[in-house]
Amino acid sequence: MNLHIFDGFLDVLGEVGLALIPLIVFFAVFQIFMLKLPVKRILQIALGFVLTFFGLAFFLQGVHVGFMPIGEMMGEELGARSYAWILIPIGFILGFVATFAEPAVSIMNNEVDKVTGGYISEKVMLYTLSTGVGISIALSMLRILTGVSLWYFIIPGYLLVLICIFFSSQTFIAIAFDSGGVATGPMTVTFILSMAVGVASATEGRDPLMDGFGLIALVALTPILAVLILGLIFTRKGGAKKNESES
Repeated sequence: MNLHIFDGFLDVLGEVGLALIPLIVFFAVFQIFMLKLPVKRILQIALGFVLTFFGLAFFLQGVHVGFMPIGEMMGEELGARSYAWILIPIGFILGFVATFAEPAVSIMNNEVDKVTGGYISEKVMLYTLSTGVGISIALSMLRILTGVSLWYFIIPGYLLVLICIFFSSQTFIAIAFDSGGVATGPMTVTFILSMAVGVASATEGRDPLMDGFGLIALVALTPILAVLILGLIFTRKGGAKKNESES
């Protein structure tokens, strides 16, 4: 069995290099005219760029040879089964655990915990986002199996978001909309999107192009709604505590 793990790796290196060059140029300009960091610090930053370069390259190569093919194969295998409904709980579990591995989610949760002084803890944010993403993947699998239009999920979802905004604090509104962005990270997009396309390919009467895609739109929506609901819970608890202290 020939795996050909590094097929196309040079192209990936080129793509990552082109993506990092503007950042390096901006840093160089700031270093020359404004920052003027010591040589030791510049060497540390340069090492960070090198590690980022190879880290991104190896990750993208792994996506091409591993994540996407296995996700699609799993989707095709499960979608062809007579008990395809099992994709709904499996989708929830995969969405839940994939969020734990998202680097952007980890960074944002850490920043929220730090800035709020632990009021919104990293653990609470992680479970909130994981639950939201899990629900979105489960709904996506349900949509593929039943053929329900994406509009029936997107429009009510954003209407709920708009309603929740009027009752949420500015802090949670800001965090919520950032959450929608960080949840659609490389783990979800590469593995679970490929799986959804595989399910649509194996499900009779479904078009991979029409039914397999749309998952990321739901993934971007449900974390926003989950964090806004979390904000309503925090606000209610805060109000209850305030009333107790006043009495």
